[in-house]
Amino acid sequence: MQPKQLFFSLLLLPFAAEADPINQANTAWVLTSTGLVLFMTLPGLSLFYAGLVRSKNVLSVLMQCFAITCLVSILWLAGAYSLIFANGGDYQKLVGGFSKAFLPGISTASQVDDLPETVYFMFQMTFAIITPALIVGSFAERMKFSAMLWFSGLWLCLVYVPICHWIWGGGWLAELGVLDFAGGIVIHVNAGVASLVAALVIGRRRGFPTTPMPPHNMTMAVTGAGMLWVGWFGFNAGSALTADGRAGMALLVTHIGAAAGALTWMVIEWRRFGKPSVLGIVTGMVAGLGTITPASGYVGPFGALAIGVAAGAVCFFATQYVKRTLKIDDSLDVFPVHGVGGITGSLLTGVFASGSFGGLGLAEGVTIGSQVGVQALAILVTIAWSAFFSFVLLKLIDKFVGLRVTADEEVQGLDQVLHEETGYVNL
Repeated sequence: MQPKQLFFSLLLLPFAAEADPINQANTAWVLTSTGLVLFMTLPGLSLFYAGLVRSKNVLSVLMQCFAITCLVSILWLAGAYSLIFANGGDYQKLVGGFSKAFLPGISTASQVDDLPETVYFMFQMTFAIITPALIVGSFAERMKFSAMLWFSGLWLCLVYVPICHWIWGGGWLAELGVLDFAGGIVIHVNAGVASLVAALVIGRRRGFPTTPMPPHNMTMAVTGAGMLWVGWFGFNAGSALTADGRAGMALLVTHIGAAAGALTWMVIEWRRFGKPSVLGIVTGMVAGLGTITPASGYVGPFGALAIGVAAGAVCFFATQYVKRTLKIDDSLDVFPVHGVGGITGSLLTGVFASGSFGGLGLAEGVTIGSQVGVQALAILVTIAWSAFFSFVLLKLIDKFVGLRVTADEEVQGLDQVLHEETGYVNL
């Protein structure tokens, strides 16, 4: 190399070490996706759940989703984000560090890859918000508001944070090669298992299963379900973190999975009970969305169709079994829809991600069998971790705070008892 060339090469070294410039297209898409995912909780999930409970508890569900959004946002800033995504040093395989707690030194120039870190922080926050909010559906109409706050905050720190780090933060499950594009394991299996445990620990609603407890406002529930469907495009396609073909494919397969899940549930219900219900088709849609979530960045349209059909069938029969056979009062069917759907989708990701089924292809040297094995391991670990700590937290909160309202308060309704308000006024 000539002296002149060496001189200019040395001048360029500092610039070569700099991060890639912020990609404005990717940033715009993730900004949009952040709004869509938050829209899933407020107002999507809130209205969906609120419409499914009885009228005397409608405000309590809306209040729980709103309060969880606020609580998780502060905990995310205080250290949850850092423990997932900051460097944990010698303990990186298990947990991140505290270097990003309260975001010291963050500025408009701070980046994660080619995104502003502020945008990445907010996008990941919306996932952390909806996860404990999903669990609300399992103990709706009977848990104390104070107990709900304690459980949601502690569960985020002790359950969501480590599992999310293991899979998305560079932890040990990520090193094994687990595929979870947008949260089939991190969110749906995790929250679904916690919901089953919560339903068992807190016990059935007064009158269940003999007393009918139909949704008080299906119009509200369908409105919320529609918002979830639209918001889920940000959930899955946004997880690409890029505005490119992969995001487009994730969006496409998300829609196909939702449609296939909804139609499959509707057809099974129609044949089994003689009439297709509105509640059934929207529940099948949610099942399809939850089940396609882990696979959305790895499969093609054929895989999405197969996963959606599987979601509608498996989650339908799981719901019937949990509710009618086991008589477990998971009020809004969180475990059979989200938990079972997440398990099903995560296992099928290992199959339909293969190029032979039109997927984007597995890693070099990885077979369908070995990938499914890794998926199963991650599912089992998540089930064990979530079940154990959810049980311990619920028992401790019951001991020191009390989990549920009294029988008389439950009959009166949580809106009046806990908030001194009513959702509807008779004029």
